[in-house]
Amino acid sequence: MNKCSCKYIVIVANQQTFLSFAGIQFIYMKKSKKKERFLAVVLKLIHKKGFKATTMRDIAQELNFEVANVYNYIDSKQSLLEGYIFETQDEFHAALDPILDSTFSPKEKLRLMVSSYIRITTKRPYEQALLVNEWRNLKEPRLQEFITRRKDYENKLMDIINEGVEQGQFRKLDIEMTAQTILASLRWLHNKYLRSESSITPVEVEKQLMAFIFEGISKDQ
Repeated sequence: MNKCSCKYIVIVANQQTFLSFAGIQFIYMKKSKKKERFLAVVLKLIHKKGFKATTMRDIAQELNFEVANVYNYIDSKQSLLEGYIFETQDEFHAALDPILDSTFSPKEKLRLMVSSYIRITTKRPYEQALLVNEWRNLKEPRLQEFITRRKDYENKLMDIINEGVEQGQFRKLDIEMTAQTILASLRWLHNKYLRSESSITPVEVEKQLMAFIFEGISKDQ
């Protein structure tokens, strides 16, 4: 690699992105179109049959592959599960953290939190379904890591609600029960988007959920 006075260099070649920063080279794999199609089919199959019931042979048959060819795309079912669950979980945290750090009111923070959750779910419904339905199939130590991070997300939501109660924007309710009720409503959403007959738009879903949540929690209702 040629020397350069800039802070970092990005090179894209052979489906790989090389990022050189401070003398350290990172490699990011870009998903090929074939792998994207493979993963999309596998996610749908797991959603239909369940993680445990889906075998590598099932995946191969769904794609008209030999079983051995499946390993060209994934190392194992477990690695696929871990990858999608933690990637999706990271996205939820990344959306919520800036909201928590903002100077918005608790009511606006809660609106933004709900909106970000809906946006991620509607963009990645199969991944969200995997996170909600299949996390118990993670193996240790990743299972405990997932539970810890899930609790961390719940605590962040409870902080918003508690702040709203203290500032008089929300009614004095059980903080944990309120947070779990909100999350239960949101975690179900992927089902709505995975039903082919559903025609409701993300905007309509957000409007209805906002009304449901804030009519129950807001002090001025």
